[in-house]
Amino acid sequence: MKYQHIFFDLDHTLWDFETNSRQTLEELFHAYNLQEKGVHSFELFYQNYMVHNEKLWDRFRKGFIKIDELRWKRMWLSLLDFKIGDQKLALDMANRFLDLLPTRKTLFPHTVEILTYLTNKGYRLHLITNGFEQVQHMKLKYAGIDSYFIEVITSEGSNYIKPNKEIFEYAFQKTNALPAESIMIGDNVEVDIQGAINAGIDQIYVNHLNIAPAIQPTYTVYSLKELENIF
Repeated sequence: MKYQHIFFDLDHTLWDFETNSRQTLEELFHAYNLQEKGVHSFELFYQNYMVHNEKLWDRFRKGFIKIDELRWKRMWLSLLDFKIGDQKLALDMANRFLDLLPTRKTLFPHTVEILTYLTNKGYRLHLITNGFEQVQHMKLKYAGIDSYFIEVITSEGSNYIKPNKEIFEYAFQKTNALPAESIMIGDNVEVDIQGAINAGIDQIYVNHLNIAPAIQPTYTVYSLKELENIF
């Protein structure tokens, strides 16, 4: 086998972040009576949250903000859009969100199937994720896929973040993997694919949304099932 070690991204690649976060936010919307506080539409609140979340993650990846700021500020800014300047509410919702979100179990189609397939073929599977240490481990456990991965490398645990090559170098050290026998699988061109390029390893772009990539990856698949054509 050309590859011995397969490094997966988690959110948006295996674990369906959009579906799981939407369910969690909708639960919070009702639990905190946001409609009575002036947020008339959950759909609008959700869309605003996703915009703030993406912008803050981008700032975090570029080193402009710390992780704790990201955690609560995405909720704070979403509430401010509806003129709700309640910092305690934002903090409570942010903490509750991180308690509930990892317990969601929705995975992309064929996730368990492909992880089983790769494991049975003798590949060593790992994760490299920009998520929070405890949260990512909980996601894996509740979704029932934790046993497939030998090492889980997070940005919080490694003190590095994709697409910086240092998180990959940290992963190589922790897994005893050589770049020539490693490959990265992820959904984000700027983070996963560019990060793998920075680290000098091959990449597979999981193009769930059928978006033309700005960077040409080693391989592109449109569903996880198609990974069987590569391995």
